[in-house]
Amino acid sequence: MDTQYIRMLSEGYILTGGPGAGKTTVCSLLEKAGYSCVPESGRAVISQELHTGGSALTWADRSAFARRMFETDLAAYHAARRGTPVFFDRGLPDVAGYLKLEDLNFLPGLENALQNCRYAPLVFIFPPWQEIYVNDAERKQSFAVACRTFRMMVQVYQAYGYRLVEVPRLEPAGRCRFICSCLEQRGYAGGLKTLK
Repeated sequence: MDTQYIRMLSEGYILTGGPGAGKTTVCSLLEKAGYSCVPESGRAVISQELHTGGSALTWADRSAFARRMFETDLAAYHAARRGTPVFFDRGLPDVAGYLKLEDLNFLPGLENALQNCRYAPLVFIFPPWQEIYVNDAERKQSFAVACRTFRMMVQVYQAYGYRLVEVPRLEPAGRCRFICSCLEQRGYAGGLKTLK
């Protein structure tokens, strides 16, 4: 790997895990507290496809859905602000996890992006939590699939050299405090805001 082409988003913190584990709720709270947050591409793609009558959906054309997620996540990575903490509701490794989970071929350019577009080494993973899991128009997976997705994300993130920290099952504000405290204790981010 030619390190001169590696781009490190050292303050880009990923929140990952299976669907319905509370990532988006926590991202929303972090954003309300003044942090920059990047929304989950998968939900955005599904919402747009449902609105336009498209077929790039997990239950229709899974390859097209993965391609759209990859394009969206790659654009978000390059557009992210530098020099300040940015929280990502999923990242490029999640696309790899989805492809592996669905037994689909890797997309052209994905492996290169995974190697060369790096986030902060510490990744926050949300475990499956049946008590808060709900289906909606954009989330049709069963809880069993959510559990398999969580296990796949653990494998993929570890394979790409990220260190995982499991976010405890707390109320959303407690999870936000946990994340900020964890980053502060490890000296990963300057300028962390105090969350009440």
